[in-house]
Amino acid sequence: MSPVDPLHCRLAEAILFASAEPVSLKALSQRLPEGADVAAVVSDLEAAYRDRGVNLVRIGDAVAFRTASDLAALMTEEKQVQRRLSRAALETLAIIAYHQPVTRAEIETIRGVHLSRGTLDTLFDLGWIRPKGRRAVPGRPVTWATTTAFLDHFGLAGLDELPGVDDLKAAGLLDARPAIQVYGEGREGDEDGCLDQGSP
Repeated sequence: MSPVDPLHCRLAEAILFASAEPVSLKALSQRLPEGADVAAVVSDLEAAYRDRGVNLVRIGDAVAFRTASDLAALMTEEKQVQRRLSRAALETLAIIAYHQPVTRAEIETIRGVHLSRGTLDTLFDLGWIRPKGRRAVPGRPVTWATTTAFLDHFGLAGLDELPGVDDLKAAGLLDARPAIQVYGEGREGDEDGCLDQGSP
């Protein structure tokens, strides 16, 4: 394997430092010179910053510089949160995170209550959810999924790091089946089964 061009590493380093958001590997590839080995460049930067005050971390299919985890406690700063999410928004976000891709109707079935339009709008405005195609059923409803910004905000490298999913499934608080299947059963009249899958 040929050594990584130092210029490519410096360019990637500059791009990542200048970006306020995580940079996808695809976007990084498009901004580096043609022929640059993005995977090798990222690996080199990860190694170079492994023992530094900031580390290069992977967030989904993107990378970003973040404060080293062992220094996080020393960097903690108390600040007032200007906008608090409602319980409905938190429950909706959790359902989308664990059941994605999921439609509005499926979210309502899992929660057992009607979802106001503003709830999805709030999560969308925060950049934590995004439309992810349409369900192949009559009406072709939009499905929703979480974003890289969601992973970044909650310090997750990927959805496989969502906390407690196995425990939630074991306790019966989260259905292991796709949301479309849960929704289908609800449409057939198994209301109690659907309500059991949502938040208490």
